[in-house]
Amino acid sequence: MSIWSRMAEAIAALAKGEGLSAVFDKLRARPDRSVGFTIAVIALGAKMAKADGTVTRDEVIAFREVFLIPPQEEANAALVFNLARQDVAGFDLYAQRIKAMFGNDGAPLCDLLEGLFHIALADGHYHPKEDAFLQEVATIFGLSERQFRAIRARFVEGAPRDPYDVLGVSHDTPLPEIRAVWRQLVRETHPDQMAARGVPQEAVKLAERRLIVINRAWEEIQDKAA
Repeated sequence: MSIWSRMAEAIAALAKGEGLSAVFDKLRARPDRSVGFTIAVIALGAKMAKADGTVTRDEVIAFREVFLIPPQEEANAALVFNLARQDVAGFDLYAQRIKAMFGNDGAPLCDLLEGLFHIALADGHYHPKEDAFLQEVATIFGLSERQFRAIRARFVEGAPRDPYDVLGVSHDTPLPEIRAVWRQLVRETHPDQMAARGVPQEAVKLAERRLIVINRAWEEIQDKAA
């Protein structure tokens, strides 16, 4: 059974007129992290799509790049997107429920935020309202300002791209410690590690971009230290 069919089953069995935000609470008792992750990206993506006042075709295409949706599963994906778009609950409530669903495990929340950045940048513009939206989501997720800047630096052209921010370290961190952080980030970006923390295979390819930027940041820091 595909993730989209499992997701539709979860919605049908759990929502029962309570609104999509209730699904996140109930998924905690019926853990299926890949389903939870996918619903979270769709739900917050639907809310964010209107953050800049428009929903563009590019953003729809970008969502399809994050999740490869077979033609026969389009109805299941559309069900979640439309529930989120029509739900009176705000994105902050969604973010709070998603944070509770994943608990103190920040790694899938960082993965989720990267997916939202990918969608936000799809039309070639990073709107101030999208930035405010994503900053608020990151805060609710419990991510630090440095973690947010690191993710933003990987995606937003023209954003401050300090290699130390990209790796999440300070400028006075000793080089051996930075090397250890870089190695840990590379390990966390491995597809097997991402799958283990609930990132669907459809979205793992986002890690390719992350790995390129992480390695480039480490090379820049090494060059400065030479």
